[in-house]
Amino acid sequence: MKSELVTPSHLARKAVVYIRQSTPHQVVSNQESLRLQYALRQRARELGWREAAIDVIDADLGLSGASIAQRNGFKELVGRVGLSEVGLILSIDVTRLARNCTDWYPLLDICGLRGCLIADRDGVYDPGTPNGRLLLGLKGSISELELHTIRSRLTAGLLAKAERGELAVMLPIGLMRDPSGVVVKDPDMAVQGRLGLVFQLFLQLRSVAKVMRALNERDLELPRRDRYGDLCWTRATLAAVAAILKNPAYAGAFVYGRTRFRPPKREGALPQKAPRPMEEWRIVVKDRYPAYIDWPIYEKIRSVIRDNRAEYMRIKTRGAPRNGELLLHGIAWCARCGHKMYVRYKGGGEYVCNHLRTQEGQPTCQHIRAAHIDAAVGDAFLTALAPAELDALSRSRRVQQQTNNALRSSAERELERKRYTAALAERQFNRADPDNRLVASELERRWEAALNDVRAAEEALARQTPPKAITQVAISKELNDKVISLTGRLPQIWGDETISDAHRKALLRCLIEKVVLDRGERDLALASPSYS
Repeated sequence: MKSELVTPSHLARKAVVYIRQSTPHQVVSNQESLRLQYALRQRARELGWREAAIDVIDADLGLSGASIAQRNGFKELVGRVGLSEVGLILSIDVTRLARNCTDWYPLLDICGLRGCLIADRDGVYDPGTPNGRLLLGLKGSISELELHTIRSRLTAGLLAKAERGELAVMLPIGLMRDPSGVVVKDPDMAVQGRLGLVFQLFLQLRSVAKVMRALNERDLELPRRDRYGDLCWTRATLAAVAAILKNPAYAGAFVYGRTRFRPPKREGALPQKAPRPMEEWRIVVKDRYPAYIDWPIYEKIRSVIRDNRAEYMRIKTRGAPRNGELLLHGIAWCARCGHKMYVRYKGGGEYVCNHLRTQEGQPTCQHIRAAHIDAAVGDAFLTALAPAELDALSRSRRVQQQTNNALRSSAERELERKRYTAALAERQFNRADPDNRLVASELERRWEAALNDVRAAEEALARQTPPKAITQVAISKELNDKVISLTGRLPQIWGDETISDAHRKALLRCLIEKVVLDRGERDLALASPSYS
Protein backbone atom coordinates (compact mmCIF):
# COMPACT_ATOMS: atom_id res chain seq x y z
CA MET A 1 0.00 0.00 0.00
CA LYS A 2 1.38 3.36 -1.00
CA SER A 3 2.10 5.79 1.85
CA GLU A 4 0.71 9.32 1.88
CA LEU A 5 4.23 10.67 2.50
CA VAL A 6 5.51 9.39 -0.87
CA THR A 7 5.36 12.14 -3.51
CA PRO A 8 6.39 12.26 -7.17
CA SER A 9 9.60 14.03 -6.17
CA HIS A 10 10.52 11.05 -4.04
CA LEU A 11 9.64 8.58 -6.79
CA ALA A 12 11.89 10.48 -9.20
CA ARG A 13 14.89 9.41 -7.11
CA LYS A 14 16.29 6.05 -6.03
CA ALA A 15 14.98 3.77 -3.28
CA VAL A 16 17.91 2.23 -1.38
CA VAL A 17 17.57 -0.97 0.67
CA TYR A 18 20.27 -0.99 3.35
CA ILE A 19 21.21 -4.45 4.65
CA ARG A 20 23.51 -5.21 7.59
CA GLN A 21 24.16 -8.04 10.04
CA SER A 22 26.20 -7.47 13.22
CA THR A 23 28.71 -10.31 13.04
CA PRO A 24 30.00 -12.79 10.43
CA HIS A 25 28.45 -15.56 12.53
CA GLN A 26 25.00 -14.00 12.17
CA VAL A 27 25.53 -13.65 8.42
CA VAL A 28 26.08 -17.40 8.19
CA SER A 29 23.58 -18.65 10.77
CA ASN A 30 20.72 -16.14 10.67
CA GLN A 31 19.62 -16.61 7.09
CA GLU A 32 15.97 -15.76 7.83
CA SER A 33 16.88 -12.21 8.82
CA LEU A 34 18.84 -11.76 5.59
CA ARG A 35 15.88 -13.08 3.58
CA LEU A 36 13.54 -10.55 5.22
CA GLN A 37 15.95 -7.70 4.56
CA TYR A 38 16.37 -8.55 0.88
CA ALA A 39 12.57 -8.84 0.64
CA LEU A 40 12.36 -5.10 1.31
CA ARG A 41 12.66 -4.65 -2.46
CA GLN A 42 9.04 -5.78 -2.66
CA ARG A 43 8.15 -3.17 -0.04
CA ALA A 44 9.73 -0.47 -2.23
CA ARG A 45 7.72 -1.65 -5.24
CA GLU A 46 4.53 -1.48 -3.18
CA LEU A 47 5.37 2.12 -2.26
CA GLY A 48 5.53 3.02 -5.99
CA TRP A 49 9.18 2.59 -7.04
CA ARG A 50 10.08 0.80 -10.26
CA GLU A 51 12.41 -2.22 -10.08
CA ALA A 52 15.16 -0.38 -11.95
CA ALA A 53 15.04 2.45 -9.40
CA ILE A 54 15.70 0.17 -6.40
CA ASP A 55 19.29 -0.30 -5.23
CA VAL A 56 20.61 -2.63 -2.53
CA ILE A 57 23.60 -1.73 -0.32
CA ASP A 58 24.92 -4.80 1.52
CA ALA A 59 28.61 -3.92 1.84
CA ASP A 60 28.37 -3.81 5.66
CA LEU A 61 27.47 -7.44 6.26
CA GLY A 62 29.31 -8.76 9.31
CA LEU A 63 30.03 -5.27 10.74
CA SER A 64 28.66 -3.77 13.94
CA GLY A 65 26.46 -0.68 13.83
CA ALA A 66 28.09 0.78 16.96
CA SER A 67 30.38 2.94 14.79
CA ILE A 68 30.78 4.00 11.16
CA ALA A 69 34.42 2.83 11.15
CA GLN A 70 35.00 0.41 8.27
CA ARG A 71 31.32 0.70 7.22
CA ASN A 72 31.76 1.74 3.62
CA GLY A 73 28.14 0.93 2.80
CA PHE A 74 26.81 3.40 5.36
CA LYS A 75 29.22 6.09 4.13
CA GLU A 76 28.05 5.49 0.57
CA LEU A 77 24.43 5.82 1.67
CA VAL A 78 25.05 9.14 3.44
CA GLY A 79 26.97 10.45 0.44
CA ARG A 80 24.19 9.57 -2.00
CA VAL A 81 21.57 11.16 0.24
CA GLY A 82 23.67 14.32 0.39
CA LEU A 83 23.75 14.40 -3.43
CA SER A 84 19.91 14.12 -3.55
CA GLU A 85 20.11 10.77 -5.36
CA VAL A 86 17.98 8.89 -2.79
CA GLY A 87 14.30 9.47 -2.11
CA LEU A 88 13.74 6.56 0.28
CA ILE A 89 15.91 4.49 2.66
CA LEU A 90 14.49 1.09 3.59
CA SER A 91 15.77 -0.99 6.50
CA ILE A 92 14.12 -3.74 8.47
CA ASP A 93 14.89 -1.75 11.62
CA VAL A 94 16.70 1.49 12.42
CA THR A 95 19.23 -0.57 14.40
CA ARG A 96 20.50 -1.77 11.02
CA LEU A 97 21.34 1.80 10.06
CA ALA A 98 23.12 2.91 13.24
CA ARG A 99 23.28 2.05 16.92
CA ASN A 100 25.07 5.25 17.81
CA CYS A 101 23.27 8.60 18.10
CA THR A 102 26.44 10.34 16.93
CA ASP A 103 25.96 8.65 13.55
CA TRP A 104 22.16 8.51 13.61
CA TYR A 105 21.25 12.18 14.04
CA PRO A 106 23.54 13.50 11.23
CA LEU A 107 21.77 11.05 8.90
CA LEU A 108 18.40 12.44 10.02
CA ASP A 109 19.63 15.99 9.41
CA ILE A 110 20.79 15.19 5.87
CA CYS A 111 17.59 13.28 5.08
CA GLY A 112 15.46 16.16 6.36
CA LEU A 113 17.46 18.69 4.35
CA ARG A 114 17.33 16.67 1.10
CA GLY A 115 13.75 15.43 1.51
CA CYS A 116 14.64 11.73 1.87
CA LEU A 117 12.19 9.38 3.61
CA ILE A 118 13.14 6.54 5.98
CA ALA A 119 11.08 3.37 6.17
CA ASP A 120 11.22 0.29 8.39
CA ARG A 121 8.81 -2.56 9.05
CA ASP A 122 6.60 -0.28 11.20
CA GLY A 123 6.03 2.54 8.71
CA VAL A 124 7.40 5.40 6.63
CA TYR A 125 8.82 8.51 8.31
CA ASP A 126 9.78 11.97 7.09
CA PRO A 127 12.77 13.29 9.06
CA GLY A 128 11.90 16.79 7.88
CA THR A 129 8.69 16.90 9.95
CA PRO A 130 8.54 17.28 13.76
CA ASN A 131 6.60 14.04 14.27
CA GLY A 132 8.90 12.03 12.00
CA ARG A 133 12.00 13.51 13.66
CA LEU A 134 10.60 12.71 17.12
CA LEU A 135 9.75 9.09 16.30
CA LEU A 136 13.04 8.42 14.53
CA GLY A 137 14.98 10.11 17.34
CA LEU A 138 13.28 7.91 19.94
CA LYS A 139 13.98 4.79 17.88
CA GLY A 140 17.66 5.76 17.58
CA SER A 141 17.99 6.47 21.33
CA ILE A 142 16.31 3.19 22.23
CA SER A 143 18.59 1.37 19.78
CA GLU A 144 21.71 2.89 21.38
CA LEU A 145 20.48 2.05 24.89
CA GLU A 146 19.69 -1.50 23.79
CA LEU A 147 23.24 -1.93 22.52
CA HIS A 148 24.72 -0.82 25.85
CA THR A 149 22.29 -3.07 27.76
CA ILE A 150 23.17 -6.13 25.71
CA ARG A 151 26.88 -5.37 25.95
CA SER A 152 26.83 -4.84 29.71
CA ARG A 153 24.85 -8.05 30.27
CA LEU A 154 27.22 -10.11 28.15
CA THR A 155 30.29 -8.48 29.73
CA ALA A 156 29.01 -9.16 33.25
CA GLY A 157 28.53 -12.85 32.45
CA LEU A 158 31.93 -13.08 30.80
CA LEU A 159 33.72 -11.46 33.75
CA ALA A 160 31.89 -13.67 36.25
CA LYS A 161 33.06 -16.74 34.38
CA ALA A 162 36.58 -15.36 34.06
CA GLU A 163 36.82 -14.69 37.81
CA ARG A 164 36.23 -18.40 38.39
CA GLY A 165 38.83 -19.27 35.77
CA GLU A 166 36.24 -21.15 33.72
CA LEU A 167 36.22 -18.91 30.65
CA ALA A 168 37.25 -20.95 27.62
CA VAL A 169 40.13 -19.03 26.07
CA MET A 170 42.60 -20.24 23.47
CA LEU A 171 45.32 -22.31 25.11
CA PRO A 172 48.98 -22.10 24.11
CA ILE A 173 50.82 -25.02 22.59
CA GLY A 174 51.53 -27.67 25.21
CA LEU A 175 48.11 -27.36 26.85
CA MET A 176 44.85 -28.81 25.56
CA ARG A 177 41.33 -29.71 26.68
CA ASP A 178 40.19 -33.27 27.01
CA PRO A 179 36.67 -34.31 25.88
CA SER A 180 35.24 -33.29 29.28
CA GLY A 181 36.70 -29.78 28.99
CA VAL A 182 39.46 -30.20 31.60
CA VAL A 183 42.79 -28.61 30.66
CA VAL A 184 45.67 -31.11 30.56
CA LYS A 185 49.22 -31.13 29.22
CA ASP A 186 49.80 -32.23 25.65
CA PRO A 187 50.51 -35.98 25.75
CA ASP A 188 53.30 -35.50 23.19
CA MET A 189 56.45 -35.79 25.32
CA ALA A 190 58.49 -34.01 22.64
CA VAL A 191 56.31 -30.91 23.09
CA GLN A 192 56.57 -31.05 26.88
CA GLY A 193 60.32 -31.54 26.77
CA ARG A 194 60.92 -28.68 24.34
CA LEU A 195 58.87 -26.23 26.39
CA GLY A 196 60.67 -27.28 29.56
CA LEU A 197 64.00 -26.82 27.75
CA VAL A 198 63.07 -23.24 26.79
CA PHE A 199 62.43 -22.30 30.43
CA GLN A 200 65.57 -24.10 31.62
CA LEU A 201 67.76 -22.39 29.04
CA PHE A 202 66.41 -18.97 29.93
CA LEU A 203 67.05 -19.44 33.64
CA GLN A 204 70.66 -20.17 32.76
CA LEU A 205 71.27 -17.74 29.88
CA ARG A 206 68.90 -14.97 31.12
CA SER A 207 68.31 -13.64 27.61
CA VAL A 208 65.59 -14.35 25.04
CA ALA A 209 68.00 -13.87 22.15
CA LYS A 210 70.53 -16.28 23.65
CA VAL A 211 67.84 -18.94 24.09
CA MET A 212 66.82 -18.51 20.46
CA ARG A 213 70.41 -18.83 19.26
CA ALA A 214 71.08 -21.86 21.48
CA LEU A 215 68.08 -23.68 20.00
CA ASN A 216 68.93 -22.82 16.40
CA GLU A 217 72.59 -23.77 16.80
CA ARG A 218 71.47 -27.28 17.74
CA ASP A 219 68.66 -27.42 15.12
CA LEU A 220 66.02 -27.75 17.84
CA GLU A 221 62.66 -26.52 16.55
CA LEU A 222 59.80 -25.12 18.60
CA PRO A 223 56.25 -26.51 18.62
CA ARG A 224 53.74 -24.02 17.26
CA ARG A 225 50.16 -23.96 16.01
CA ASP A 226 49.47 -23.41 12.33
CA ARG A 227 46.57 -21.36 10.99
CA TYR A 228 44.23 -24.31 11.50
CA GLY A 229 45.27 -24.93 15.11
CA ASP A 230 47.27 -28.08 14.36
CA LEU A 231 50.72 -28.85 15.79
CA CYS A 232 53.71 -27.97 13.64
CA TRP A 233 57.44 -27.57 14.30
CA THR A 234 59.22 -24.42 13.15
CA ARG A 235 62.58 -22.76 13.59
CA ALA A 236 62.91 -20.77 16.81
CA THR A 237 62.41 -17.02 16.49
CA LEU A 238 62.75 -14.20 18.99
CA ALA A 239 58.98 -13.61 19.06
CA ALA A 240 58.18 -17.31 19.50
CA VAL A 241 60.58 -17.75 22.44
CA ALA A 242 59.32 -14.54 24.10
CA ALA A 243 55.68 -15.65 23.67
CA ILE A 244 56.42 -18.91 25.49
CA LEU A 245 58.33 -17.25 28.32
CA LYS A 246 55.72 -14.53 28.88
CA ASN A 247 52.61 -16.70 28.77
CA PRO A 248 51.22 -17.15 32.32
CA ALA A 249 49.32 -20.28 31.31
CA TYR A 250 52.60 -22.23 31.51
CA ALA A 251 52.77 -21.22 35.20
CA GLY A 252 49.31 -22.73 35.73
CA ALA A 253 47.49 -19.38 35.89
CA PHE A 254 44.35 -18.28 34.09
CA VAL A 255 44.74 -14.60 33.19
CA TYR A 256 42.13 -12.36 31.59
CA GLY A 257 42.76 -8.78 30.52
CA ARG A 258 46.45 -8.87 29.56
CA THR A 259 45.87 -6.36 26.75
CA ARG A 260 43.96 -3.13 26.19
CA PHE A 261 42.90 -1.21 23.13
CA ARG A 262 45.00 1.78 22.14
CA PRO A 263 43.23 4.67 20.35
CA PRO A 264 43.83 4.60 16.57
CA LYS A 265 46.60 6.86 15.31
CA ARG A 266 44.69 7.94 12.19
CA GLU A 267 41.04 8.45 11.36
CA GLY A 268 39.23 5.35 10.16
CA ALA A 269 41.83 2.93 11.52
CA LEU A 270 40.91 0.19 13.96
CA PRO A 271 42.06 0.40 17.60
CA GLN A 272 45.28 -1.52 18.23
CA LYS A 273 45.89 -3.94 21.08
CA ALA A 274 48.65 -3.06 23.51
CA PRO A 275 49.94 -5.22 26.41
CA ARG A 276 49.14 -4.19 29.97
CA PRO A 277 51.81 -4.21 32.68
CA MET A 278 51.71 -7.36 34.77
CA GLU A 279 50.41 -5.50 37.84
CA GLU A 280 47.43 -4.18 35.81
CA TRP A 281 46.10 -7.53 34.63
CA ARG A 282 42.36 -7.61 35.34
CA ILE A 283 41.86 -11.19 36.53
CA VAL A 284 44.49 -13.71 37.67
CA VAL A 285 43.44 -17.17 38.88
CA LYS A 286 46.47 -19.24 39.90
CA ASP A 287 46.76 -23.04 39.93
CA ARG A 288 44.08 -23.39 37.26
CA TYR A 289 46.11 -25.26 34.63
CA PRO A 290 48.80 -27.96 34.87
CA ALA A 291 52.02 -25.98 35.22
CA TYR A 292 55.36 -26.28 33.47
CA ILE A 293 56.93 -23.84 35.97
CA ASP A 294 55.73 -22.43 39.28
CA TRP A 295 54.52 -18.87 39.73
CA PRO A 296 57.64 -17.45 41.52
CA ILE A 297 59.83 -18.66 38.66
CA TYR A 298 57.44 -17.05 36.17
CA GLU A 299 57.64 -13.74 38.02
CA LYS A 300 61.44 -14.03 38.02
CA ILE A 301 61.44 -14.63 34.25
CA ARG A 302 59.22 -11.61 33.62
CA SER A 303 61.44 -9.50 35.87
CA VAL A 304 64.60 -10.54 34.00
CA ILE A 305 63.00 -9.87 30.61
CA ARG A 306 61.88 -6.44 31.76
CA ASP A 307 65.30 -5.70 33.22
CA ASN A 308 66.95 -6.63 29.91
CA ARG A 309 65.11 -3.88 28.04
CA ALA A 310 67.55 -1.08 27.27
CA GLU A 311 65.30 1.78 28.43
CA TYR A 312 67.54 2.99 31.21
CA MET A 313 65.90 6.33 31.93
CA ARG A 314 62.21 5.69 31.27
CA ILE A 315 61.72 2.45 33.21
CA LYS A 316 65.04 2.45 35.13
CA THR A 317 66.15 -0.97 33.93
CA ARG A 318 69.71 -2.26 33.83
CA GLY A 319 69.66 -3.63 30.29
CA ALA A 320 71.13 -6.91 29.12
CA PRO A 321 74.86 -7.39 29.76
CA ARG A 322 76.79 -6.41 26.65
CA ASN A 323 80.38 -6.49 25.50
CA GLY A 324 82.46 -3.54 26.60
CA GLU A 325 85.27 -3.00 29.07
CA LEU A 326 83.33 -1.03 31.68
CA LEU A 327 81.77 -3.36 34.24
CA LEU A 328 79.09 -1.05 35.64
CA HIS A 329 77.28 -0.35 32.38
CA GLY A 330 73.60 -0.06 33.31
CA ILE A 331 74.07 -0.36 37.10
CA ALA A 332 76.01 2.85 37.89
CA TRP A 333 73.98 5.60 39.59
CA CYS A 334 74.87 9.14 40.60
CA ALA A 335 74.85 9.80 44.35
CA ARG A 336 74.24 13.54 43.84
CA CYS A 337 71.18 13.71 41.57
CA GLY A 338 69.96 10.09 41.74
CA HIS A 339 69.98 9.50 37.98
CA LYS A 340 71.61 6.66 36.11
CA MET A 341 75.10 7.33 34.78
CA TYR A 342 76.17 6.72 31.20
CA VAL A 343 79.38 5.09 30.03
CA ARG A 344 81.78 6.90 27.73
CA TYR A 345 84.78 5.25 26.06
CA LYS A 346 86.10 8.34 24.27
CA GLY A 347 89.37 9.52 25.85
CA GLY A 348 89.41 6.54 28.21
CA GLY A 349 86.56 4.79 29.93
CA GLU A 350 84.57 6.84 32.41
CA TYR A 351 81.13 7.08 33.97
CA VAL A 352 79.30 10.33 33.21
CA CYS A 353 76.16 11.78 34.79
CA ASN A 354 74.86 14.17 32.14
CA HIS A 355 71.11 13.62 32.55
CA LEU A 356 70.51 17.11 33.92
CA ARG A 357 72.66 18.56 31.14
CA THR A 358 70.74 16.85 28.33
CA GLN A 359 67.27 17.34 29.83
CA GLU A 360 67.50 20.75 31.55
CA GLY A 361 70.65 22.36 30.15
CA GLN A 362 72.45 22.35 33.49
CA PRO A 363 76.18 21.58 33.92
CA THR A 364 77.34 17.96 33.99
CA CYS A 365 76.81 16.57 37.46
CA GLN A 366 80.02 14.50 37.66
CA HIS A 367 82.25 12.20 35.64
CA ILE A 368 84.53 9.54 37.09
CA ARG A 369 87.29 7.46 35.53
CA ALA A 370 86.24 3.84 35.35
CA ALA A 371 89.49 1.92 35.81
CA HIS A 372 89.83 2.30 39.59
CA ILE A 373 86.06 2.02 40.15
CA ASP A 374 85.84 -1.25 38.22
CA ALA A 375 88.86 -2.66 40.04
CA ALA A 376 87.44 -1.75 43.46
CA VAL A 377 83.98 -3.15 42.67
CA GLY A 378 85.53 -6.34 41.25
CA ASP A 379 87.64 -6.84 44.39
CA ALA A 380 84.62 -6.24 46.62
CA PHE A 381 82.59 -8.71 44.57
CA LEU A 382 85.25 -11.45 44.77
CA THR A 383 85.78 -10.83 48.50
CA ALA A 384 82.04 -11.10 49.21
CA LEU A 385 81.77 -14.28 47.16
CA ALA A 386 84.89 -16.00 48.49
CA PRO A 387 83.22 -17.90 51.39
CA ALA A 388 80.71 -19.44 49.02
CA GLU A 389 83.08 -19.93 46.10
CA LEU A 390 83.25 -23.71 46.21
CA ASP A 391 79.50 -24.06 46.58
CA ALA A 392 78.93 -21.58 43.74
CA LEU A 393 81.32 -23.43 41.43
CA SER A 394 79.76 -26.79 42.28
CA ARG A 395 76.25 -25.43 41.76
CA SER A 396 77.30 -23.87 38.45
CA ARG A 397 78.65 -27.19 37.26
CA ARG A 398 75.48 -28.99 38.28
CA VAL A 399 73.32 -26.46 36.44
CA GLN A 400 75.52 -26.76 33.38
CA GLN A 401 75.28 -30.55 33.54
CA GLN A 402 71.49 -30.41 33.84
CA THR A 403 71.29 -28.07 30.87
CA ASN A 404 73.55 -30.28 28.77
CA ASN A 405 71.47 -33.32 29.68
CA ALA A 406 68.28 -31.47 28.75
CA LEU A 407 69.75 -30.36 25.43
CA ARG A 408 70.91 -33.86 24.57
CA SER A 409 67.59 -35.39 25.61
CA SER A 410 65.76 -32.85 23.49
CA ALA A 411 68.01 -33.62 20.53
CA GLU A 412 67.33 -37.35 20.95
CA ARG A 413 63.58 -36.72 20.97
CA GLU A 414 63.97 -34.49 17.91
CA LEU A 415 65.75 -37.35 16.13
CA GLU A 416 63.06 -39.81 17.21
CA ARG A 417 60.31 -37.50 15.92
CA LYS A 418 62.01 -37.05 12.55
CA ARG A 419 62.60 -40.79 12.22
CA TYR A 420 58.91 -41.37 12.77
CA THR A 421 58.10 -38.76 10.12
CA ALA A 422 60.48 -40.48 7.70
CA ALA A 423 58.96 -43.91 8.44
CA LEU A 424 55.47 -42.50 7.90
CA ALA A 425 56.54 -40.97 4.57
CA GLU A 426 58.02 -44.33 3.56
CA ARG A 427 54.77 -46.17 4.35
CA GLN A 428 52.75 -43.63 2.39
CA PHE A 429 55.09 -44.01 -0.61
CA ASN A 430 54.95 -47.82 -0.49
CA ARG A 431 51.12 -47.77 -0.45
CA ALA A 432 50.87 -45.46 -3.44
CA ASP A 433 49.85 -46.81 -6.84
CA PRO A 434 53.01 -46.90 -9.02
CA ASP A 435 50.94 -46.01 -12.09
CA ASN A 436 49.83 -42.74 -10.47
CA ARG A 437 53.15 -41.03 -11.09
CA LEU A 438 51.98 -37.59 -9.97
CA VAL A 439 51.15 -38.83 -6.46
CA ALA A 440 54.10 -41.23 -6.27
CA SER A 441 56.63 -38.56 -7.22
CA GLU A 442 55.31 -36.16 -4.57
CA LEU A 443 55.37 -38.88 -1.88
CA GLU A 444 58.91 -39.79 -2.91
CA ARG A 445 59.97 -36.15 -2.59
CA ARG A 446 58.49 -35.98 0.91
CA TRP A 447 60.24 -39.21 1.89
CA GLU A 448 63.57 -37.92 0.65
CA ALA A 449 63.12 -34.60 2.52
CA ALA A 450 62.29 -36.52 5.71
CA LEU A 451 65.43 -38.63 5.33
CA ASN A 452 67.52 -35.48 4.91
CA ASP A 453 66.00 -34.12 8.14
CA VAL A 454 66.93 -37.39 9.89
CA ARG A 455 70.54 -37.14 8.74
CA ALA A 456 70.73 -33.51 9.90
CA ALA A 457 69.32 -34.47 13.31
CA GLU A 458 71.83 -37.35 13.63
CA GLU A 459 74.71 -35.00 12.85
CA ALA A 460 73.45 -32.45 15.36
CA LEU A 461 73.20 -35.13 18.03
CA ALA A 462 76.67 -36.43 17.24
CA ARG A 463 78.13 -32.97 17.80
CA GLN A 464 76.85 -32.97 21.38
CA THR A 465 79.23 -34.92 23.57
CA PRO A 466 77.62 -36.45 26.63
CA PRO A 467 78.60 -34.49 29.77
CA LYS A 468 80.64 -36.18 32.41
CA ALA A 469 78.88 -36.95 35.64
CA ILE A 470 79.76 -34.83 38.66
CA THR A 471 80.65 -36.81 41.71
CA GLN A 472 78.83 -35.57 44.77
CA VAL A 473 81.26 -35.43 47.68
CA ALA A 474 80.28 -34.36 51.15
CA ILE A 475 82.76 -31.72 52.35
CA SER A 476 82.95 -30.48 55.90
CA LYS A 477 83.17 -26.77 56.72
CA GLU A 478 86.85 -26.99 57.77
CA LEU A 479 87.82 -28.79 54.55
CA ASN A 480 85.70 -26.37 52.58
CA ASP A 481 87.56 -23.38 54.07
CA LYS A 482 90.94 -25.01 53.36
CA VAL A 483 90.00 -25.76 49.75
CA ILE A 484 88.83 -22.18 49.23
CA SER A 485 92.02 -20.74 50.72
CA LEU A 486 94.18 -23.03 48.62
CA THR A 487 92.41 -22.88 45.29
CA GLY A 488 90.85 -19.44 44.81
CA ARG A 489 89.62 -20.38 41.36
CA LEU A 490 87.04 -17.59 41.07
CA PRO A 491 89.65 -14.79 40.72
CA GLN A 492 91.37 -16.88 38.06
CA ILE A 493 88.11 -17.32 36.19
CA TRP A 494 87.36 -13.61 36.61
CA GLY A 495 90.71 -12.60 35.09
CA ASP A 496 90.74 -15.24 32.35
CA GLU A 497 91.12 -13.61 28.92
CA THR A 498 88.72 -16.13 27.38
CA ILE A 499 85.89 -14.82 29.56
CA SER A 500 83.97 -12.11 27.71
CA ASP A 501 83.05 -8.77 29.24
CA ALA A 502 79.38 -9.68 28.96
CA HIS A 503 79.98 -12.79 31.11
CA ARG A 504 81.77 -10.74 33.76
CA LYS A 505 78.90 -8.26 33.84
CA ALA A 506 76.34 -11.04 34.09
CA LEU A 507 78.28 -12.63 36.94
CA LEU A 508 78.58 -9.28 38.72
CA ARG A 509 74.84 -8.62 38.44
CA CYS A 510 74.02 -11.88 40.18
CA LEU A 511 75.15 -10.25 43.42
CA ILE A 512 75.14 -6.48 42.86
CA GLU A 513 71.92 -4.65 42.05
CA LYS A 514 73.45 -1.20 41.52
CA VAL A 515 76.52 0.88 42.38
CA VAL A 516 76.11 4.47 43.61
CA LEU A 517 79.08 6.70 42.69
CA ASP A 518 80.14 10.00 44.25
CA ARG A 519 83.24 11.98 43.35
CA GLY A 520 84.73 13.42 46.54
CA GLU A 521 88.08 15.15 46.83
CA ARG A 522 90.48 15.35 43.92
CA ASP A 523 91.21 11.89 42.43
CA LEU A 524 88.97 10.27 45.03
CA ALA A 525 85.73 8.46 44.22
CA LEU A 526 83.40 6.62 46.57
CA ALA A 527 81.45 3.57 45.39
CA SER A 528 78.58 2.15 47.39
CA PRO A 529 77.43 -1.21 45.96
CA SER A 530 73.87 -2.35 46.58
CA TYR A 531 73.71 -6.13 46.92
CA SER A 532 70.65 -8.05 45.78
